[in-house]
Amino acid sequence: MKSKLSLFDLTMIVIGLVIGMGIFRTASNSAKDALTPGVFFTAWIVGGLVALCGALTYAEIGSRHPATGGYYRIFSYAYHPSLAFSINCIILVSNAGSLSGVALIGAGYISKVMFAGPVSDLTKVLIATVGIVIFYGVNLLGLRMSAKTQNILMVIKISMVVMLIAALFFPVLYHDNTAAMAAHPEATWDQYIKSFGMSLVAVSFTYGGYQQTINFGHEVNNASRNIPRGIFIGITAIIILYLAVNYSYYKIVGFENLKNTNEIASVIAFKLLGQEGANVFSGLLFLSVLAYVNVQLMSNPRVMFAMSEDGVLPAVFKKKSAKKEVVITSLTVFSIVCIIVLFFAKTFDEILSFTIFLDCFGMALSAGSIFMLRKRTKHLNGTGIYSMKLYPLQPIIFIAAYIFVCISVAINKPMTALIGISVLAGFMLLYFLTRKNNLSKTDT
Repeated sequence: MKSKLSLFDLTMIVIGLVIGMGIFRTASNSAKDALTPGVFFTAWIVGGLVALCGALTYAEIGSRHPATGGYYRIFSYAYHPSLAFSINCIILVSNAGSLSGVALIGAGYISKVMFAGPVSDLTKVLIATVGIVIFYGVNLLGLRMSAKTQNILMVIKISMVVMLIAALFFPVLYHDNTAAMAAHPEATWDQYIKSFGMSLVAVSFTYGGYQQTINFGHEVNNASRNIPRGIFIGITAIIILYLAVNYSYYKIVGFENLKNTNEIASVIAFKLLGQEGANVFSGLLFLSVLAYVNVQLMSNPRVMFAMSEDGVLPAVFKKKSAKKEVVITSLTVFSIVCIIVLFFAKTFDEILSFTIFLDCFGMALSAGSIFMLRKRTKHLNGTGIYSMKLYPLQPIIFIAAYIFVCISVAINKPMTALIGISVLAGFMLLYFLTRKNNLSKTDT
């Protein structure tokens, strides 16, 4: 009998999927867009609650329609293959953006150690590109990062988060936030809403990852009981950790300084451990970034391979090396897309907006598939699968939140939104062109 995931296993998976590298950088972006500390912390709390609603929604989707192909097969089942193809491609581009953004976070930290001072955006892009190229080469060799190595790097990452929180126990390091606490009497309610919406963009990026629970819905022991408990415990732990880290940033770096400090964690590490300690911290963080880059370069090309097997991508994406069985074409194309995003956007801020705007389509539409699945899988009710209580409240909250974030990006960065819509339309056109071509070949 196949071994199933326990409550503890699922909780650890949820925490591992969400806690990435964003928490070491995105607080600065979120603070920059927040009018007051109140708006800043509200965005982090609301973002966590939205993540909880999303994770529960995806868990039921995975339970009702367990599919190895993940997003593509679920979209095909609930909507139309053209939308499935377009959104899956959008998700791949978004993942490439996330990889590029995370690589830039690491480049920002390690560049301070390498050059002992601030460097240009181009230098950070080049450092990030080198990291991608190195692990492209590693993946070409067929090398897989062992679970033991991943666990060690996860321990390092969590230890760094705990160290940042531990700084709160040293009041001597605190910054005076009196000015930041001052009200903004001149700000109108719509300005507060706009501020909250833009602050939520960076928060959404940092809370991302829980959508992968879609793959585990049918593999959890006592699913109807353990899925909601595991997700609730995991997301609650993440919210507490994120709020504690951000409170540490706020108390030690200062709210106004936080807005203009990209490598926030190194500032706290410097105050707590001195220059040498800050250098070690930056080095460890860069290692964590490289692990993330490697994992993304391993996983996303396999999605492209699966899409090629289903005939929605050209057959060339199925090409494997004879000796190592590496999906060469898919790996190469995905790596090139990552580097293009790096040079196209150049800064983390631009990558962040672009990635989240694309994510809004994928997240809202994929979560919306629950309404169709509920109708088509009524026969599964009462068979032990997970079904949300309070439905349809959770998916409605989740979808509304992402529509709000999407509108916020479109209003503040219309060009980024236009590019995102063009990418979506381009992929839909590509689907019908390739389908027509495949049909023509079949006829002949």
